[in-house]
Amino acid sequence: MPRDSSLRARGPRWAGLVLWAVLLLGGAGLLLAALVGAVAPSWIPRRVGLDGGGATLVVAALAWALAVRVGGNPLIGAGLAALLAVGALTSGWGDLRASAAVLAAVLGAVLGVMATRPATTFVTALREVVVALVFAALGGLAAVGFRPTLDLLRYEYAVLALAFVLLVVLVHRLGAGFHGLGARGLLVVLVALLVVTVTLAYSELVRAYGTPGVTGSMRDLGAWSRETLGGVPRPLQAILGVPALVWGCHLRTRRRQGWWVCAFGVAATAPLATEIADPDVGAGDVVVTQVLSVLIGMLIAYVVIRIDLLLTGGSSGRRARRATEVPAPRPEPARTRALL
Repeated sequence: MPRDSSLRARGPRWAGLVLWAVLLLGGAGLLLAALVGAVAPSWIPRRVGLDGGGATLVVAALAWALAVRVGGNPLIGAGLAALLAVGALTSGWGDLRASAAVLAAVLGAVLGVMATRPATTFVTALREVVVALVFAALGGLAAVGFRPTLDLLRYEYAVLALAFVLLVVLVHRLGAGFHGLGARGLLVVLVALLVVTVTLAYSELVRAYGTPGVTGSMRDLGAWSRETLGGVPRPLQAILGVPALVWGCHLRTRRRQGWWVCAFGVAATAPLATEIADPDVGAGDVVVTQVLSVLIGMLIAYVVIRIDLLLTGGSSGRRARRATEVPAPRPEPARTRALL
């Protein structure tokens, strides 16, 4: 049985929720104030600033929520995260600031996936994708608030790898272990790993060894997408991350092995958390990119779910679809309760 662990350490549940909301909204407010150029009051140390203070509060709130979701102690999680954040801001050590930025992005990416709920319809699945991306964006904003000096490519790979490893550790229990995958689940995991490997390897090969013709064609395609659609969808998000979130949330209405599919939703949350740190990408570009990636990913997820329902229900795909739209036979705890 899951432990009764809401967003609190002791005291009424609502008190913990209010405190958590104050941390998160207060931190987000400070980060936005820093972005628009507001001046920090005199009582905030210059080394910290509005952005550093906001980043500290947001990281503490994300760590709090993740600790609750996995059945841990929220005050310990939030306290350790805040301690690292304050140390990074006041020490003046560049590597520690970079570490704090990675921590913020990883927390946002992982919490985005862990905060999702089973989805019986496409509307509710879209809602869960939006929830995941909002937490990832908060983690990305907090990372920028630490004012780190980053190698963007290494930063992206580090956040993606660390977030995925952490999710696998958590999902191992939620998804009934590796033995609970079954033949079809194992095939899905292998295909997803192949997609990640091929996408990242191809990008790296093109970046390092691409001929002028290939790189020129890719630039032309990107320019056409920006002029026609207003942005360029991110392949890893559109092909793997968003479909994995949608399909995984759909599967979780029937069996907990759907968590294994949801784990690959980090391919949607981690790229958003790291994209925000790119100084060459504006806020409008980020929004358009995410909208395009979500739309393409939802379309791919629809096709995958239809195929899954046909394989599950045979010729009676309509009956299988209706069966997934009733209340889940294995309801999960509320979003503010522990999963483990």
